[in-house]
Amino acid sequence: MGGAEDGAHAAGGPASNGHANGAVEEKVDELRRVMGKADGDPLRIVGVGAGAWGSVFCALLQDAYGHLRDKVQLRIWRRPGRAVDRATAEHLFNVINAREDVLRRLIRRCAYLKYVEGRLGDRTLYADEILRDGFCLNMIDTPLCPLKVVTNLQEAVWDADIVINGLPSTETRVVFGEIGRYWKERVNAPVIISLTKGIEASLDPVPRIITPTQMISKATKVPLDNILYLGGPNIASEIYNKEYANARICGTDKWRKPLAKFLRQPHFIVWDNSDLITHEVMGGLKNVYAIGAGMVAALTNESATSKSVYFALCTSEMIYITHLLEEEPEKLAGPLLADTYVTLLKGRNAWYGHKLAKGELTLEMGDSIKGKGTIQGVSAVDAFYKLLSQDSLSVMHPEANKSVAPVEMCPILKTLHKILIKRELPTESILQAIRDESMCDPRERIEMARGQSLYRPSILGQPNGDVKA
Repeated sequence: MGGAEDGAHAAGGPASNGHANGAVEEKVDELRRVMGKADGDPLRIVGVGAGAWGSVFCALLQDAYGHLRDKVQLRIWRRPGRAVDRATAEHLFNVINAREDVLRRLIRRCAYLKYVEGRLGDRTLYADEILRDGFCLNMIDTPLCPLKVVTNLQEAVWDADIVINGLPSTETRVVFGEIGRYWKERVNAPVIISLTKGIEASLDPVPRIITPTQMISKATKVPLDNILYLGGPNIASEIYNKEYANARICGTDKWRKPLAKFLRQPHFIVWDNSDLITHEVMGGLKNVYAIGAGMVAALTNESATSKSVYFALCTSEMIYITHLLEEEPEKLAGPLLADTYVTLLKGRNAWYGHKLAKGELTLEMGDSIKGKGTIQGVSAVDAFYKLLSQDSLSVMHPEANKSVAPVEMCPILKTLHKILIKRELPTESILQAIRDESMCDPRERIEMARGQSLYRPSILGQPNGDVKA
């Protein structure tokens, strides 16, 4: 494949023994049969968006299948023109020289000199340019395999069989609206796998959540049956460095099982589930509370006790919210808590909350941060607050013995909204929220959720209560 000519073996790809290669080729052939691909017509996989996870996901596929060039072609789209600043170019140069394999690869590709010039300030490097050499601007410390990068969106997607959505939720609607115009003449709808963890709230005609897969379907007219969500407790750089990880692909039977098998690797286990929308929403929910966790960690000098208090309170709020979204919320407990845990340990949302509380970032800088990308939790705070503030979703407050909007049962969410969105309170207010003497035992909030009939299927846009894809 153009742009990745060093091949999968040089980038840590599949084992060179014949048995392993045979198994890999068999997986490709099986998916090609499911997708109705004719001999001589390669399976075209396109990544849209080149943030950390989007780039790593495409690099994993390139490493695994890039050597089967007559059967699989992979490319990734990102916008052109994003310059790499001098400080980042200097850091990138140090990363390159610290890795002999990367250094040799760049020299062999006659690409090393431009990084020397970038280090000296004699040349401006661009994000799409370095991605071709295997460097994601949001994850400079983790070199990837070289990728074929296309900066023209129409060229990238027009004939794609599988599209990987690696865009932030805040950009998904606009970009896929443009893609939808390119697909008007298509006979067969592509399959789309969304990696995005973020949501929007719609209040008219009824309060409900809008997920990226729903945005994509509406923008492109691709049936939701052809759109899947993949998520899990994953840190992109660690997955590429082959730390053991798992994920879950959610969607219809037709696609999720063959895709789970295709995506599965020895260090990256992919399970499958039919419950698309709810898992997608849970991926957005944990980002809300991760920001607060970062604030608490910074404000208490990493106090294990304070962080555990916050964790107990925030998980009880998340459990309460899942009772509004899911008829059998216990099904989500494991995936939600695992995803929350990894995000609190090393995710960008917790990092963002930590930097805000330390004063190293400000809200005026926005939620798209250099070297990190979009902080999805900020827009998710606003979306969940707006949604759960609606009186039409009211629940019974056990102490006040009256109906209240669900957000009244979620004091941490309310405080995060006042800090991040309304900007009425300083970050220190998150400590007051968890130390409030009037705050109930987290166990009581969970018991309230279990004891009341909270399930509101309309929140997920399913009046009949069926939230399956």
